[in-house]
Amino acid sequence: MSAAAPSVVPANSSAPRDTARIYSIAELAREFGITARTIRFYEDEGLIKPRRQGLTRLYSAGDHTRLGWILRGKRLGFSLAEIKELLDLYHVDRTGNQQLRELLRRSRLHIAELERRMRDLDAHIAEFREVETQVAAELEARGVDPESDD
Repeated sequence: MSAAAPSVVPANSSAPRDTARIYSIAELAREFGITARTIRFYEDEGLIKPRRQGLTRLYSAGDHTRLGWILRGKRLGFSLAEIKELLDLYHVDRTGNQQLRELLRRSRLHIAELERRMRDLDAHIAEFREVETQVAAELEARGVDPESDD
């Protein structure tokens, strides 16, 4: 999640960005498919920190990269607090190693939780299939077509 790593360029971006480029809130909203209000919310949460020129927000290439990571983190199920902690680790260790280790650790925790939920869902589905089979058999035993609405 480091601002310097080339792998953080959003998937919809095919060319390397100009690191001196400045983005407007409308440009970021359009590029990432989100609202300006969402971007302002992330700013209020301290996740991105644009410069200001009067009332106009000016977003750097680093803000662009951070926004891409914020949105990816949200898609992956990380909380905003987790995302902020991960992004802020880059300022502690500019090599990005500490940040990557923590991302790996947290990713493994999320995977374990998702796998646990998947097992729970599989168990629920199996139980419903058992109920389905038993109820269909009972209806048939009563001479009722289980697929009919009558």
